[in-house]
Amino acid sequence: MSFSIPDGLAPEVYPLAWLVGSWRGEGVISYPGIDAVAFLQDVTFDHDGGPYLRYESTIRVIEPVVPSTVPEEWAQSSADAAPGTTDGPGAADAPADVVEQGSVDGLTPAVPPLGTGETTVWSTETGYWRVPPERPDGLGEGKTPLEVMMSDPAGRLTLYLGSIGNGRVDLASDLIARTPTSAEVTASSRLYGLVEGNLMWVWELAAFGQPLQSYVSANLSRVEG
Repeated sequence: MSFSIPDGLAPEVYPLAWLVGSWRGEGVISYPGIDAVAFLQDVTFDHDGGPYLRYESTIRVIEPVVPSTVPEEWAQSSADAAPGTTDGPGAADAPADVVEQGSVDGLTPAVPPLGTGETTVWSTETGYWRVPPERPDGLGEGKTPLEVMMSDPAGRLTLYLGSIGNGRVDLASDLIARTPTSAEVTASSRLYGLVEGNLMWVWELAAFGQPLQSYVSANLSRVEG
């Protein structure tokens, strides 16, 4: 995929240039103790000419719409029910229609169909992405070191260390600081990949006594204009 270096971008962050812009797409939140829920996400990477990128993310979960009238198939199901029962169709009657978006080198977001409905903000994040001045020993060919700081209003700040190269970002938490009332998260990792022009990503967490495992995954498309 070809792209132009954004105007005014600092040379230090040229390896991050393909991230610059706005992205939007769908994903799923799923973790032990949390029912899987679909969401919409907006992500923006921009810059002010300094040797870093600014990052902002908003995730909005989809609230299901309750129909104002009973669908015809529900009415038919009720008519076919045994006399004296009032039970309508339950979750067991619904089709298992989770859509696999594909698996690309560790990126496997499974996104339930969103349909229509109101959205509620689930989480927001802001942060900075920067390339450190020194290259660590052992970093692979074609890779550039990366430092990322992210914070959220739930009272947590996470410092990630990792690398970027060949359309892929690998990040692992180096430090997680939190307020006394914030949920305890002991480790976090993120994987981003540019796949056929889309930004696919997976966020893993170790929290609430659970080992490191997938928490959020999404498939985002670049927003034009």
